[in-house]
Amino acid sequence: MRDLKPVRVFLEVSARKSFAQAARNLGMTPASVTRIVARLEQDLGQQLLVRTSRQVALTAAGARVAARYRPIVAEFDRASSELDRAMQPDRGRLSISVPMSFGQRTMPGLISAFRLACPHVRLQVNLADRLIDILDEGVDLAIRISAPPTDKSTIWRRICAIPRHVVAAPDLFDREPRPGEPGALDPRLCMSYGAAGKAERWHFARDGETRSVTAGSEIICNNGDVLLALAGSGVGMTLLPDFLTARAERSGAVEKVFPDWEGEPLSLGIFYPPYDTLPPLVATFTDFFEAYLRDEAGFEFQGPPQAS
Repeated sequence: MRDLKPVRVFLEVSARKSFAQAARNLGMTPASVTRIVARLEQDLGQQLLVRTSRQVALTAAGARVAARYRPIVAEFDRASSELDRAMQPDRGRLSISVPMSFGQRTMPGLISAFRLACPHVRLQVNLADRLIDILDEGVDLAIRISAPPTDKSTIWRRICAIPRHVVAAPDLFDREPRPGEPGALDPRLCMSYGAAGKAERWHFARDGETRSVTAGSEIICNNGDVLLALAGSGVGMTLLPDFLTARAERSGAVEKVFPDWEGEPLSLGIFYPPYDTLPPLVATFTDFFEAYLRDEAGFEFQGPPQAS
């Protein structure tokens, strides 16, 4: 049945065991309630209710129908409510996946500011570095620092470039020769970022020149904060995003090994499920996220964001 009203009326009568009480709760006349339930019984070809002078009781068929329809109607109402909230730009629930190190540094301030602007939005924020399947995990958007996606079914919006440099503790070069350019790097001292157990391939550029080197495989880690801590303790050098190393550089714990050679930048982007158009709440958060990074977090934007 396309119209749920007869089912709702029947469920209300069965719950109250009274046509009159159901009519009062539904804002209808007892005659209308009686007529609607009778039409439902006719459509189903089953007597659903037994009417006595004192109360209304479910027949066996009515009990089966009520047991089947009640959870369906409840789920329909929940889905309708969620859809209604999702169509509003400043209220509802938003599920976001964020990289670990980026999230720890950026999301507390961003969430605080976003909650002030949109107090009726409920946020579910999951921190994970792995590339998730947005559809399987049911998130509304995923913030990632990576290369452009190869999955063409995913919508990707590039926000800005993330510059990277090789960093190390200054005292590392008290015992090891300091390389003057990327080609002089000792792979033994170069710690790799990754989860597959393979050494990274580092690409650098400076004033039109390029260099490529293979980092070491003695230490491979899938977390930038751990690599930064290792670099700060003098274990070796590592190629990391500038936003991750900025605080350690200011404190003197690490320094750029060759500041004029920049590692191949990554892209900070947002991954979406294959929406035809962004839901209003997702669009609201996206706009706020871009503005916060630019105005409050100090990220540099070059040109408008790109979507693919």
